[in-house]
Amino acid sequence: MIKRLVIAVILLGLVATGLVGFNLFRDRMIADFFANMPVQPLPVEVVEARATEWQPTLTAIGTVHAAQGVDLTVEAAGIVREIGFAPNTEIPEGELLLRLDSEVQRADLAAVRAQLELERTNLDRQQELQSRGVASNVTLDQSRAAFTASEAQLARAEAVIAQRELRAPFAGTIGLARVDIGQYISPGTIVTTLQDLDTMRVDFSLPEQTLPYLHVGQRLHVRIEGDERRFDGEITGIDPRVDPSSRMVSLRGRVDNPDFALTPGQFARVEIDLPTETGVIALPQTVVISSLYGDYLYVVRDNEEADEDGLIVRQVFVTTGRRSGALVEISEGVAPGDRIVATGQNRLNNRAPVTISDTLEPAQ
Repeated sequence: MIKRLVIAVILLGLVATGLVGFNLFRDRMIADFFANMPVQPLPVEVVEARATEWQPTLTAIGTVHAAQGVDLTVEAAGIVREIGFAPNTEIPEGELLLRLDSEVQRADLAAVRAQLELERTNLDRQQELQSRGVASNVTLDQSRAAFTASEAQLARAEAVIAQRELRAPFAGTIGLARVDIGQYISPGTIVTTLQDLDTMRVDFSLPEQTLPYLHVGQRLHVRIEGDERRFDGEITGIDPRVDPSSRMVSLRGRVDNPDFALTPGQFARVEIDLPTETGVIALPQTVVISSLYGDYLYVVRDNEEADEDGLIVRQVFVTTGRRSGALVEISEGVAPGDRIVATGQNRLNNRAPVTISDTLEPAQ
């Protein structure tokens, strides 16, 4: 009985040893298989680094205003009798926009005109009598002074009536009426707004460090949200004083407004052209990868350890500079002629084998 038990234990030990040995052998063979299995090259698209012309720009945000734009108000108090405009219409310079009640003032004007006619008649009579030697020079001078005073009174009465009429100071687009007929208004009450939308201005600010690069007449471009167009213009003014609290300098530019696409008060993105530079390597911003250790990209190189046609990628840390649109300046790390991986960087690691599927043209 004991002999059979010993034989069973020995057989069980042999079986267990065989299973463990088989598992170890299998794991080793699988590891050797994957270790020696060739890595399939990954297809990538590349862009060739070139020394090109670089158009550096300064960027800012600003606000669009009309070249001429005012809130219109009246000069005298009174009741609104007539509103002579429709909102959002083009009006010429001098157009009557609003009239206040002026019955009393017109009555005064009529009285002044009557007095002026009387003084004119008296002056003519005194001049005739003086020519005959009947009237004295003193009486003629008094009549002439009375006539001049009546003329001044007439001008004053006409000016008072003119103050009770609101006319367009320049041609432009009229806004909404903010008063109603029959409403009593006083000086300072805003009646409406008038904007000349043919040419617009944009106000923005830049850091004081940019002052040496700015001058009146410099080209600028304006973009607004929801419109893909670029509105071209120029700098028309630079504030001679830097704001001591923000260290910013205020600037103003003028831009054309085709189709009245720009509206006063809009948010604007401003780009200012700086002198063109040559020999600058600029690449699409998407080729640069940022990490805790710095910015890097992948450069395609020949694999000297493989066959003649083998390619690998090398991770190269670079120094980036200015940005313009979709491009970024590469000041260190890349030489003209280098092939830079443009797509598929997330699948790569250093020395990974690759094949080039397409060569892209650098973005402009």
